[in-house]
Amino acid sequence: MAAAAGGESPPPLPAGVGVGWRPEIAGWVADRAAPAFCEVIAESFAPAVPPRGVAELRERGIPVVPHGVRLSLGGAEPVEAARVAHLAACAAALSAPLVSEHVAFVRAGGRDAGHLLPVPRSRDALDVLTANVRRLQAELDVPLALEPIAALFDWPDDEYSEPDFLRELLERTGALLLLDVANVHANALNRGQDPEAILDRLPLDRVAYVHVAGGAEHPDDPGLYHDTHTDPVPPAVLGLLERLVERVPGPAVMLERDGRYPPGAELTAELEVIATAAGLPR
Repeated sequence: MAAAAGGESPPPLPAGVGVGWRPEIAGWVADRAAPAFCEVIAESFAPAVPPRGVAELRERGIPVVPHGVRLSLGGAEPVEAARVAHLAACAAALSAPLVSEHVAFVRAGGRDAGHLLPVPRSRDALDVLTANVRRLQAELDVPLALEPIAALFDWPDDEYSEPDFLRELLERTGALLLLDVANVHANALNRGQDPEAILDRLPLDRVAYVHVAGGAEHPDDPGLYHDTHTDPVPPAVLGLLERLVERVPGPAVMLERDGRYPPGAELTAELEVIATAAGLPR
């Protein structure tokens, strides 16, 4: 779907609907989801011994993407060599077509936030982020896709808009884009922006694959939309997916669900709705 640095196309994920593999829904994924591809949290398994359900997906020829959440690419400190090595080992163990991580930081000054935090969209932060991404890429044998997060706040000294910041980052590094349309929706809603206008300004020519997820109004701050991953995908996010497909036809689209799992029949129905919005067969 997009070219990596040097003009070479990465081994593509198949067009279709995938799902994030989680132990709680492993049986449903194996028996009923029939995913085009899967994604697994890299920090949740040891490369030498992948979870049985993940290994079985690979045996069936289903691509599995390691998705990092702890590298802290946007942190001021250089990325930790052991974490980089772990992500690279996950990719090798799964024969992954690519790996993904977040445009975020999770650690600073020896403290771990336990959450993905937004990177200041400043020139200095862009330099640090670029250096950390390149350190990671140097250890990978497959392309890297970067995911902008859903941010509950912005830094006061931002010098770039989010689309301009991402475009510059991808141009500097040759990385691909993991585009979470639910995050685009959440950020636009919370910033008082038009999500479709923001989507149109993103570097859509770099999209490797797409996330969709559910959200809800934040319980502690009415009016603030929270990207929960525990609620059904709302119509507004599905509408944004339809808009994306007008620009990026035939995408690989993945449902993220991280808690409050409904019965398998409801999850299967949600995959059907996502496939319809994306113009994909199920």
